[in-house]
Amino acid sequence: MSKNTEFSFPEYVSSFLKKLINELTEKYGTDSHEVQSITRQYYKQKNEDIVLPDESDRHYHADNSSEYNGIKLRGVERLYKRCMVIEPTTVCAAHCRYCLRSHYDRQHLDNSELKNIAQFCGDMSHNPDLRELLITGGDPFMIPTKLSYFINCIAEFAPNIEIIRIGTRIPMQDPQRINEDLLEALHKRQGIKFEVSIQINSVHEFTDEASRAIEKLENIGCKIYCQTVLLKGVNDTVEDMVELYDKLRYLWIEPHYIFHCVPIMGMGHLRTSVEKGLEIIRDLDNSGKVSGRAKPHYALMTDVGKVMLYEGTIVKNEENMLLLKTSYDVNDRLKWNPDWEMPSCASIDTDGKILVWYKNGE
Repeated sequence: MSKNTEFSFPEYVSSFLKKLINELTEKYGTDSHEVQSITRQYYKQKNEDIVLPDESDRHYHADNSSEYNGIKLRGVERLYKRCMVIEPTTVCAAHCRYCLRSHYDRQHLDNSELKNIAQFCGDMSHNPDLRELLITGGDPFMIPTKLSYFINCIAEFAPNIEIIRIGTRIPMQDPQRINEDLLEALHKRQGIKFEVSIQINSVHEFTDEASRAIEKLENIGCKIYCQTVLLKGVNDTVEDMVELYDKLRYLWIEPHYIFHCVPIMGMGHLRTSVEKGLEIIRDLDNSGKVSGRAKPHYALMTDVGKVMLYEGTIVKNEENMLLLKTSYDVNDRLKWNPDWEMPSCASIDTDGKILVWYKNGE
């Protein structure tokens, strides 16, 4: 997908979220942390118009934009060996201000495109290692009929797919959409397991309605896991994270990543430093404050893929730019995605692994 340089990401807040914000405001006050933990995620700030050096409108390029059966593969990304990302729609119930895809072109795939993608996924001459799909967007739960059609196509044409993951924020943004139509779309298919990734950044997003929606998904056999974006003024203290991960544990939601907020233009006011995230994850994981079954990974989404910070990962720190050592091999990447090109911020180390520069937060 090409970037859309003239597109301005509009503010869009669901009626459910507006009601939640009003209730929190009446209870705690406009300037309270409880209210700010929601409004900073969804209300546009003047700071978004400030574009800092080394910020771009896209953070990585992983499109597989070649043709299959004479049809261009739109909405298909591949960075990893076993998993492919499919984006059937860019529609959401609300617009997160820090959205990774906020500057992508708007799109909505039709059934012929989805069927073609399913056939492509099942073609072992192109995808011999493919075992897993991540359906994201946008929000796939906004289009339950189309989602069901695509899953049926996968079951028919791609028996190599064993796990389908679906990324959504619907339970937190508009939980009434977790209805019979949506649940029917996720009915069991032979050989396919469903996992649902719910991004939750604040414990105050756990309304009664959201909790019931999550339980509905669990009751039909979906494995629920959580990704959290580290956001300044939303969840950038250990206390915030302890509350959040205690609640996740109680609802049987598996912890996955805490993501450092990516350096896309307009996000500077929401980005902490990488070091701040390390302080939080060390305290969260090594203090006994949360269950050992509720400890996430801390990850940076770089221009070449996710990188977790272990000893030796940060090679240099120069003028607020971090040079990161990954274990990605450029030749492997090209096997999975022949359209992939090495970004200008990356290079190959002496051992053949990719090095990538990443802009730190303030």
